[in-house]
Amino acid sequence: MATLRDPLPTTPRRSTDSGPPPARRVPLPLLVAGLCAALPVSLACAAGIGASGLSWGETLHYLWAGLTGGSLTPDEVPSYVIVWELRFPRAVLAAVVGAGLASVGVAVQAMVRNALADPFVLGISSGAAVGANAVLIFGAFGALGLWALSTAAFVSALAAMALVYAVARTPRGLTPLRLVLTGTALYYGFSAVTTFMVFAAEHGEAARSAMMWLLGSLGGASWSSVPIAAGAVLGGLVHLGWSARRLNALAMGDETAAALGVDAGRLRKELFVTAAAVTGTVVAVSGAIGFVGLMVPHAARMLVGADHRKVLAVAPLAGAVLLIWVDILSRVVLAPAELPLGVLTAAIGVPCFVLLMRRRTYTFGGV
Repeated sequence: MATLRDPLPTTPRRSTDSGPPPARRVPLPLLVAGLCAALPVSLACAAGIGASGLSWGETLHYLWAGLTGGSLTPDEVPSYVIVWELRFPRAVLAAVVGAGLASVGVAVQAMVRNALADPFVLGISSGAAVGANAVLIFGAFGALGLWALSTAAFVSALAAMALVYAVARTPRGLTPLRLVLTGTALYYGFSAVTTFMVFAAEHGEAARSAMMWLLGSLGGASWSSVPIAAGAVLGGLVHLGWSARRLNALAMGDETAAALGVDAGRLRKELFVTAAAVTGTVVAVSGAIGFVGLMVPHAARMLVGADHRKVLAVAPLAGAVLLIWVDILSRVVLAPAELPLGVLTAAIGVPCFVLLMRRRTYTFGGV
């Protein structure tokens, strides 16, 4: 006799044990609409805020000219270059990187079923740092010119991904514990290599540039770096959105997922490749920016619940808006000097995360 199989869950089940009362949820359409409205406003603010003293009317005029190919007078060209060629691509790249880190954070936390997981737990970012430091300190890949840094970081990120996969893989596939342990161990190994490279630098400015990159920076952003990063993040979001219901099953454990018709091992491989590809791409253009991939997924779950379809609708938008404003702060707090983005994300993220964890209504999974 044929047996009936339960449909894939839309949200992880909550136990009937006594526990904290459910948190109030924000209506998803209202939250998404608010974030969609905040994103272009944030981009415009990022293009207008700076030391050049441009008015908002001038900023919007130059943005419109850049978007539509409008004509400019010769006197307007310098201000146009500041807005359209320097600030705006940096803001767009910040949005892309923030969305990528937040969405990958959701995927990695589901993949390893660990509340402390983030995009860097797989060791990909520290692997990318080895290649980036080789360029900044020793001039490797110099023949590639402006593409040397991002190319070296991406290639070393892929090498780190292959190494993590080779070490963590077992005949039964990828298991959460082995992934976390392997990624963490290799993270410290790669970090040791990058630290040695910084100390071995002959010039202090090279070491400073390396440290700036290690803590995250969008100072080298340009329009040429946006399409590749945006393509990788968009591809990752499409795959994660398509897998959202399977992520709900995976979050309840491999046995439950198997009972619901989900191949946990295969899904974990897909998530590993997606997370590694997106992380390697965004780290190659922005450096290692911490806390976004850890904090934003938890905040999204707190607002909309544990259903990954809802979380993946909110987290990328929230990550994009957050990193745009973090980048704005990095440019203005110590102007004309810039703060590394990782310093500010930690300064903002640590107290927010502590407050989040102090909420009696919140547990991992948002239930």
